Amino acid sequence: MAASTKDTSSRIITLTTDFGRRDHYVAAMKGVILSIAPTVRIVDVTHEIEPHNVIHGAFILRQIWPWYPPDTIHLAVVDPGVGSDRRIILGRYDGRYLIAPDNGLVTFVHRQTPAEMMHVVEDRRYFLPHLSATFHGRDIMAPAAAHLASGVKPRDFGRATDCLEVVPVAHRADKDGGVLRGTVLYADHFGNLVTNIGAEQLPSGAARAGLVVFVDGGAIGPIRSTFCDVPASEPIALIGSGETLEIAVNCGNAVERFGPAPKVTVKIE
Repeated sequence: MAASTKDTSSRIITLTTDFGRRDHYVAAMKGVILSIAPTVRIVDVTHEIEPHNVIHGAFILRQIWPWYPPDTIHLAVVDPGVGSDRRIILGRYDGRYLIAPDNGLVTFVHRQTPAEMMHVVEDRRYFLPHLSATFHGRDIMAPAAAHLASGVKPRDFGRATDCLEVVPVAHRADKDGGVLRGTVLYADHFGNLVTNIGAEQLPSGAARAGLVVFVDGGAIGPIRSTFCDVPASEPIALIGSGETLEIAVNCGNAVERFGPAPKVTVKIE
């Protein structure tokens, strides 16, 4: 496995996985990448995706996507179908690349940003010589990312495709008359519940202050601006940094208060 002679010092490869920090998996992937592209910059997004939770991985990718410069290569491995006939894809959205199993990890990025190109990663010249049936992150995806960073063209990895797997989760809340019915997509480290009710679905300005948010049928009040707008231990609804409605508990934990997937509704009329 020869190292690239092309300067890759300006290329960034991010890693998002469900591998955790205890085992050797992440380090092995980094070793493969650095053996091929020794000057590339590797950024660990997270390795704490819930095991096999493709929706969790898709959500995290969408949250980080716009904050990296063009030409960044995002390598995501949440792969419960490893070793099966599921494909591995290489896509580009808004000038940034993604290499991932074709199992829905691209869903939220794909719904938010038009795809500029999409290829199947299938040319074995860009794999490791010996493939494990249980570690395609190391043997296929990591070397593909390193070769892409080293100047290999996306089309060289395999045929173009316009067919993708997406997870069956609504990107935005459904509107039923004067009510938005949301779904909790993610619970963060603080126990805040992130929904698919987008800020753009809500009235703006003073009209937003008159809305009422319900969690499992119980009113928790209007949409507020910051956590400290309510006393400690009180629930609150606010627009988070991802521009979606979040349910939180000031200095507390909304998952412990409401569970991981309560029904969230907003009366908008």
